[in-house]
Amino acid sequence: MGRNLLLNMADNGFQVTGYDKDPKMLKKLEEDGKAHDLKGFASLEDFIQSLELPRRVMLLVPAGPIVDSVIQELVPLLSKGDMIIDSGNSHFTDTSRRADELSKQGIHFFGMGISGGEEGARFGPSMMPGGDKQAYNAVKPILEAVSAKVNGDPCVTYIGPGASGHFVKMVHNGIEYAMMQVLAETYALLKHSLGYSNEQIYATFDKWNNGRLKSFLLEVTKDIFKVKDPKTGNLLLDMIKDEAKSKGTGKWTSQVSMDLQLPIPTINEAVSTRDLSKFKSLRIALSKALPHQGEAIDHKEAFEVQLEQALYFAMITSYAQGLHLLEAASAEYKYELNLKEISQIWRGGCIIRAELLEDIYQAYKKNPELPHLFSDESIQQKLKDIIPGTRHVVITAIAHGIAIPCYASALTYYDSLRTANSPLNLTQAQRDFFGAHTFERIDEEGIFHADWNSTN
Repeated sequence: MGRNLLLNMADNGFQVTGYDKDPKMLKKLEEDGKAHDLKGFASLEDFIQSLELPRRVMLLVPAGPIVDSVIQELVPLLSKGDMIIDSGNSHFTDTSRRADELSKQGIHFFGMGISGGEEGARFGPSMMPGGDKQAYNAVKPILEAVSAKVNGDPCVTYIGPGASGHFVKMVHNGIEYAMMQVLAETYALLKHSLGYSNEQIYATFDKWNNGRLKSFLLEVTKDIFKVKDPKTGNLLLDMIKDEAKSKGTGKWTSQVSMDLQLPIPTINEAVSTRDLSKFKSLRIALSKALPHQGEAIDHKEAFEVQLEQALYFAMITSYAQGLHLLEAASAEYKYELNLKEISQIWRGGCIIRAELLEDIYQAYKKNPELPHLFSDESIQQKLKDIIPGTRHVVITAIAHGIAIPCYASALTYYDSLRTANSPLNLTQAQRDFFGAHTFERIDEEGIFHADWNSTN
């Protein structure tokens, strides 16, 4: 990814050099960058000396201790006024700490999330830089030049102070988890409820990707159903073990949502489902001990239409939860996040780019103070149109015994938000009964405690 980003910068007329400890990677960089006479260095000292002052060093290394190790190697070779940009998926708390430490040494630092994978880095990613604004302004022309473009707008903007760039990228990845899981659940419904073949599933996803569901994730998902396994001749997907792994950004998103007391149940379920998938032997045993036979679906074409509606609903909900979390984090951490600009730069280059983001961008453009995505009238109309089909899909999946954690949580989230009077008054009464945790009343201000053991 780092090599591709350098090649992208070189294509846009910027002079760049690279450093890597692996000679093969350096050779590959120089071969691919022959047209621009790109140079790679195996010596960190030589690499630093090759840069003009003030130096601008971009890191693309795995998150965690490796970032600290690389920074420790760099700092003695840098001068005051030089800049380090961490473009990996670092945890936002680490970014805050590093920024404080480097600032004391006169070195500019900011964290920048990059989305789009290797191809995005080469031809235009979405980038989320946050932190030292002076440092960002120094590289702004480069970042805008190499970023993806939508309607002529670069898919990069200054996110905000502190570790806001890495925080926004983390939440981006949380939304990505949810959308990937919803697509997996859709695959399960097409395969097990409708009995569709792999070819039929490809055709369905292909058709949907030409409509309002058009997105990068649906595009790559449909293409998976075309790839054959060279060893067996079967569809490669059918030969892959159903245990999903992760690198932590989804878990981090769930953890911080709990800290901020801002519910993102669909994202949480996506994280939990990956963890649950690892219990393969237990799942096999229980599938035999606790079998379930669902009813056949009579009207397959009608159900396919409803499933398209449910997938659209789940996508809207995934974005809504992520954006709501960003709003809460902005207030808590003073990130000054602009949700209009964030939804704007997510429209191109990144993994969660989709046609729907244009509608989301327009919603926040119309009302930058929108309390929740569901509060926008145009989004509300979409929800009203697709909620009946969504309910039918969830009911059908439950009747068939098909696990749909993200679909079910998305629908419950929607119903919870539109419930004016929830049953949580009972929960608060219980807390006061056994723990004297007090409660508030609906008819007067104040904090109250009742003697629940008294009789009238």
